[in-house]
Amino acid sequence: MNYDTRVDPALQKQLEEIDARLRAKYGIAPEQTDVGLLDLQHPRVAMIHPDQIEYAASVAKVGILFAYFSLHPDAATSLDAETQHELGLMIKASSNEMAAKYSRAMGLREIQSVLNAAGFYDPKRGGGIWVGKHYGPNSERIGDPVADHSHAVTVRQLLRFYWLLAHDQLVSPAASRKMLEIFLSPDVPHDDLKFVKGLAGRNLVILRKWGSFEDWLHDSAIVEGPNRRYVLVGLTHHASGDAYLEELAREVDDLMTPAH
Repeated sequence: MNYDTRVDPALQKQLEEIDARLRAKYGIAPEQTDVGLLDLQHPRVAMIHPDQIEYAASVAKVGILFAYFSLHPDAATSLDAETQHELGLMIKASSNEMAAKYSRAMGLREIQSVLNAAGFYDPKRGGGIWVGKHYGPNSERIGDPVADHSHAVTVRQLLRFYWLLAHDQLVSPAASRKMLEIFLSPDVPHDDLKFVKGLAGRNLVILRKWGSFEDWLHDSAIVEGPNRRYVLVGLTHHASGDAYLEELAREVDDLMTPAH
C-alpha cells in the first residue's frame, strides 16, 4: 500500500455503488464519506477519497500504539500484563485516560516524528495519521499542517497501517503480533456500535479502532471470517454516520463472502 497502488476496477465499482446507495438513503453528500476496502487474501483495493484528511476523533490512537512499539522495541517480546491491558483499553475500549497516559509519557512531537518517519503523514500527499493533542484536559495542541486538526487520519494511511499489521511488517514481526493481541484483547468487550453492530451474529473476528466526536463518526477494522479477511475503513462527517457505517459493514461483508 503506497501512493502508487492502483484500485481494482471491479471492486472499486462495487464499493462506489454501495457508498452511493447508502449516502442517498441517509442524505449524505459525496464529500462527507471516505471509504477504503482492502482484500488481504487476494490483494486488491478500492478507495473513495483516499487522501482526503479528516478529523480523526479516537481513530488516531492507532498512532500512539505504533509510536509506543517504535520507541520501546523490547515491548514486542517483554510487555508486562498491566501495560498490555492498558493499551487494550486504549485501542478496543477507546479509553481517553489510557491514551493520554501513554501519549504524555512519550510526548506529542516524539509520537509524530515516528509517524512521519514511517510515512504515515506527508503534508505533500494530503496528510495522514496525526496525533497533535493528548486525549484529556489541559493538553498542548499541535495542528496538522494540512488541515490544522488536532487528530487526523486518511483512508490510505489507515489501510496501510492495517496492511503492515496484518503482514507482520508494522515495526517488526514480533511487535506486529503483539499489537494484534492488543487489538484482540479478549478481556475487553467491544463497543457495540458502527462496524461491530452491523456485523453482529456473523461469526467474525473484528480487530478495530473506531472514533466519534460530534458528527465525525468513523470506524476501521481488520475483519476475519470463513474464507475472507479484509480491511474496511469508513470515515464520515454526518449525523447519520453511525447508521451508514453499520450498513456499510454488512454490505461489504456480503460482498467479500465467497458465496457472493
